[in-house]
Amino acid sequence: MAVEVTDATFEAEIVAKSKELPVVVDLWAPWCGPCRQLTPILEKVVEATAGQVVLAKINVDENPGAAATFRVQGIPAVYALSDGRVVDGFVGAQPENVVQAFVDKLVPTEEQTEVKRLLALGDEESLRSALALERDNEEVALALAELLLQSDRAEEALGLLASFPGSERARHLAAVARTGGQETLGDVEARLDELLTRVKDDDEARQEFLDLLEVLGEEDARTAEYRRALTSVLY
Repeated sequence: MAVEVTDATFEAEIVAKSKELPVVVDLWAPWCGPCRQLTPILEKVVEATAGQVVLAKINVDENPGAAATFRVQGIPAVYALSDGRVVDGFVGAQPENVVQAFVDKLVPTEEQTEVKRLLALGDEESLRSALALERDNEEVALALAELLLQSDRAEEALGLLASFPGSERARHLAAVARTGGQETLGDVEARLDELLTRVKDDDEARQEFLDLLEVLGEEDARTAEYRRALTSVLY
């Protein structure tokens, strides 16, 4: 499956499409001899995936915006995108066996396909089944944590969220789990003022303070105000 992509269709045909299927991007130009060698190989190998991978071809002479997006230094240049992100790539003509190995890594396994199906279903049983197949799948784990929070199982949700300490979404959900979320904030300024008197020497008070700010969100003017107050107290 191959499509000709322009600057105008870049977002829809590459970025958005890669959230459904892996996309191989072939950056080429008519005057480029190695491009003419590589493109037929890419077409053959991608076609053999029977629709599991998409080939997007970009003429860099006619579509400088797309070339700039990839910061192309030379062509042919090939990139693989999945979920809107570049996950692999190479520059220069390559033999078919190298291209085959490159594309093979993009074809989802049966297990990955099943996890995606279960995630789309979104109920607790399906998400638990998906997590059993891929224990480290952050998207599945956080989706399950959200369901657990909706049914007041905060401790169980926190157990899942602890595996993803670097995730902004996990951090937010953990704050909701520990505080009860927006619905339970009450007189949040009074709570923050009281906690501010203890944060310097009390780890639990400091965590609760940070959790409350996380639940308030960056769009709330009080968040920046109380972050400055926390910095002043700690340093």
